[in-house]
Amino acid sequence: MAPLDTLSDSSSVALERLRALLEEGSFSQDQRLPSERSLAAEIGIGRRALRRALEVLEAEGRIWRHQGKGTFVGSRPVQHQSSLDELSKRTHPLEIMDVRLAIEPALARLAALHATNGDIERLDRLADKTAITVDADSRELWDSALHRAIAEAAGNSLLLAIFGMVDQIRQDVTWRLMRERARSEERQRIYVNQHRQVVSAIAQRNGHAAELAMREHLEFVRDNLVRVMTHPRSERIDEVSSMRAMLDETKEDIRHGT
Repeated sequence: MAPLDTLSDSSSVALERLRALLEEGSFSQDQRLPSERSLAAEIGIGRRALRRALEVLEAEGRIWRHQGKGTFVGSRPVQHQSSLDELSKRTHPLEIMDVRLAIEPALARLAALHATNGDIERLDRLADKTAITVDADSRELWDSALHRAIAEAAGNSLLLAIFGMVDQIRQDVTWRLMRERARSEERQRIYVNQHRQVVSAIAQRNGHAAELAMREHLEFVRDNLVRVMTHPRSERIDEVSSMRAMLDETKEDIRHGT
């Protein structure tokens, strides 16, 4: 083992020797380095000097360290959220709408180019389902199914993966309640008509029209969410009115035996 110099000099020596090991290809990309004890013995340097040299290499992006797992060669990999639940806590509905506006119009345009006849038939059926839903749970179910079917028909696996992640985050119970509060009978009718416009444009193989129709739909959804988030009291009044109307319809159905 080489003798140690002063602390600053030995750190410089450690850095020089570590760089030499990396540059000569002694370790492959993403390979875990030996323990500090073993590495210090291998290059003939003190562990304190070694740690300081490793800090420099990490700052340079030549190694990265994961507590409890060790030190690895190369740049730190992009860290993905370990849990969609954790990610949902760090974002909010308007951010989700921004992402949807960034990708779903493009998905609609691609669907117009790549959808099969079977895809279009499925989109028609799902659009019909969104038109006959009568409760919050079924509205969420069929709305999500239609948007996913459009994403699948686009034929782009990467965009579909991004869509899937966003769609999962959207299932947060609090957010679902907020979306339901943003609905009214009139808005639901508009949603249904907008869905049909998107599907019609896809069926006509008109990518530009499909993209514009999807953007118009999502912007309308976003505007309604903003209204709920900024004027919750007035929206609550609309919600109660809507519930009363539904109750009156139910009573009328019962009266007529339907």
